[in-house]
Amino acid sequence: MSRMTDVPKRLLLGRALRSDKLGETLLPKRVALPVFASDPLSSVAYAPGEVLLVLSIAGVSAYHFSPWIAVAVVVLMFTVVASYRQNVRAYPSGGGDYEVASTNLGRKAGLTVASALLVDYVLTVAVSISSGVENLGSAIPFVVEHKTLCAVAVIVLLTLMNLRGVRESGKLFAIPTYCFVAGVFALLVWGVVRGVLLGDHMRAPTADYHIHTEQSGLTGFALSFLLLRAFSSGCAALTGVEAISNGVPAFRKPKSRNAATTLAMMGVLAVTMFCGIIALALVTDVKMAENPARDLLVDGKPVGSGYTQNPVISQVAAAVFGDGTFPFVFLAAATALVLFLAANTAYNGFPLLGSILAQDRYLPRQLHTRGDRLAFSNGIVLLAGAAAILVVVYGADSTRLIQLYIVGVFVSFTLSQTGMVRHWNRLLTDESDPARRRHMIRSRAINTFGAFFTGLVLVVVLVTKFTHGAWVSLVGMALFYAVMTSIRRHYDGVTEELASDDPGGTKVRPSRVHSFVLVSKMHKPTLRALRYARLMRSDTLEAVTVNVDQAETDQLRREWEESGIDIPLTILDSPYREISRPVIDYVKRLRKEQPRDLVSVFIPEYVVGHWYEHLLHNQSALRLKGRLLYTPGVMVSSVPYQLESSELARKRARRREQWNAPGSVRRGPVLAPRKDGKSGKGTEPGTGAGPGSPSPGRSPGAGDSSEDLTRGRKN
Repeated sequence: MSRMTDVPKRLLLGRALRSDKLGETLLPKRVALPVFASDPLSSVAYAPGEVLLVLSIAGVSAYHFSPWIAVAVVVLMFTVVASYRQNVRAYPSGGGDYEVASTNLGRKAGLTVASALLVDYVLTVAVSISSGVENLGSAIPFVVEHKTLCAVAVIVLLTLMNLRGVRESGKLFAIPTYCFVAGVFALLVWGVVRGVLLGDHMRAPTADYHIHTEQSGLTGFALSFLLLRAFSSGCAALTGVEAISNGVPAFRKPKSRNAATTLAMMGVLAVTMFCGIIALALVTDVKMAENPARDLLVDGKPVGSGYTQNPVISQVAAAVFGDGTFPFVFLAAATALVLFLAANTAYNGFPLLGSILAQDRYLPRQLHTRGDRLAFSNGIVLLAGAAAILVVVYGADSTRLIQLYIVGVFVSFTLSQTGMVRHWNRLLTDESDPARRRHMIRSRAINTFGAFFTGLVLVVVLVTKFTHGAWVSLVGMALFYAVMTSIRRHYDGVTEELASDDPGGTKVRPSRVHSFVLVSKMHKPTLRALRYARLMRSDTLEAVTVNVDQAETDQLRREWEESGIDIPLTILDSPYREISRPVIDYVKRLRKEQPRDLVSVFIPEYVVGHWYEHLLHNQSALRLKGRLLYTPGVMVSSVPYQLESSELARKRARRREQWNAPGSVRRGPVLAPRKDGKSGKGTEPGTGAGPGSPSPGRSPGAGDSSEDLTRGRKN
């Protein structure tokens, strides 16, 4: 890599890390919590508001159902956390839901889970970034006016931070996440102190507003459907819970225990904050409406299109801390920042899952490769690109994007817990120890309840959100499933085709090798190619030219005869002045006459030193090589000839070899040149220099004559 591109890369991403430093990038629990749980923790900034928004359809009177909805979300959260604690202990390799479903329910179930998780990770980035931009836009008008551009810019920034490595990005994200958690708990504690101990009457900025609704007095099925829709919106608080089970390999040892502990910590924090925000919203009389400009009334009149509806957490903070106070500003800033950082859960989950899928040949193998900073760089870039496209298509509108949300995560929840039930059933058939059987039966009961509850929620989510955009998530899942199936089919086909049924090579060994050199003129590149082809000691060797200009062909024939070269010259006619087609037809004719013969084609090429000179040379050679690649039984060799302008390129390469670039440890040591300009003892890596090489200052082949080619070979 050139110095010009390497230096900016190191400034942005840091020094490359050795493979044996992977253990140093593993996360302790205090760093793993903000890395893998920032999404569920930050969801308390918008999940309570989503519940109140849906209930507002039936008017303020429906708000009294919100505590019961919160209880249902809490039960679901603890169920999922308890279930996933069984997962990380049973499957610590990091496959998470995908591994559980694949192992216990089969390949199709595993691919369904993987598709659902990939879609949900992309949506996590899009929703979190869009929500954060909207919160920030309430204070900075420029952000609102260019929110799509700002959202894409934040995605790029987060991508660069994660490319620096999991541990380093975790340190960057830990402080804002813990500041947000501390701010919310301070809000809850001070709210209890003011309301219970001091007896203060706290009122939100919208406490005196009224909600106009045409759906008041809902009963029966309509009310039940509304409550189910509010519950499904509140389930946004569970997004990202599965990321810890997918990221077990990133934890320090003991990995399973640390991951299970982190899950429990995340569940307790998220549930406490979610319930506390809902309770304070009811106490402070917060009002929310899906269409605030029309449905929020002040003195009987709509607030109008100029009104900005602040999030529930912002209104509660204004009531408890006081609007504009330092605690209020601190919590508002921490909330906006943690919404941006909530996307980091996906930035850690998506690449890890992509790496496992690539290892199983369901995604391109490049996703399994770690980058300079030992992070799965290709997966990070792929996630960023997909999220950026989604943000642009939906205009960074979190209200539209959130309707696509949580479908995928509950598909993975349900199939994963069903797989765990089968896992425990299989182990119980072979286990005779009473204590271990009791533990397995208890774990199976937890996973059974988790599978039933999450399956029920999945049905609710699909029914209540399908027409509001959930169908897009299903289409995305189907698309991922089809792509991964096609990739696996391709890799399996390539493996089967390349597998050798003749280890000794006796069946596929060619009987002879027929070589020919493509020539156009009698010059140094042609002579070098002829000499190199002769060194290969083929069974037959000839020179081939294509007749596109009769005068030039006649001149070449005369020069060939005068030179006395003992290699026959074959002239291929080309009435339509083509070069590639006559050569291809000639190769096919040779292959047809002798199917077991191998045809070797040598093509002289110029090596130039400037990028624009490439446009002036070797175009026919490139096209011909591209065609010959698809011709069975043909080997193509390029014979380079360095022009004088390539001396600049050689000097640049020499300077790069002498410069010990950051991260060069991945490419091996660079040998220092001696004062006389020659390489040190032995051969310099990649140069091919050694005994018998041309002396410095003389290009191989320069000044070669045709006399060497007139000598016959001594076999």
